Amino acid sequence: MTLPYPPGNARLRKGRVSIPGQIYLVTTTTRDRYRYFDDFEAGCSLCQTLSRLDELELVRNLCFVVMPDHLHWLFSLGGKRELSAVVRLAKNNSARALGKSIWQPGFHDRAIRREGDVLPAARYIVANPLRAGLVESVRDYPFWDAVWL
Repeated sequence: MTLPYPPGNARLRKGRVSIPGQIYLVTTTTRDRYRYFDDFEAGCSLCQTLSRLDELELVRNLCFVVMPDHLHWLFSLGGKRELSAVVRLAKNNSARALGKSIWQPGFHDRAIRREGDVLPAARYIVANPLRAGLVESVRDYPFWDAVWL
């Protein structure tokens, strides 16, 4: 997925709003697209971080996939923090777990406004490892989750 602006570009933040209950599709990449999440423990750690944010009711995870060099994350925003703060928590906690700075600045987000767009977005996310040629079946990829299972 090619982003329309460089990851740290202020234009990514223009018009960004945080609405509790709103569903967002967030994409963020690792620094220099380094494949940190080829490492099994690193991938598990990020999955645990995302699950913990759900447990804390900062988000309600709908689905996510941790790719070797980026994250796609579909969630409903809780009412306790703003969108940028939640993504920052996810990035900071996952970087701390690995003991190094691993993320590019910024992230791309898209608010999903129509209920009919949620499932296609989730399918897009979950199919990422297939399109990247990492696995032949989604079931073989360890770093994803979806509420519909």
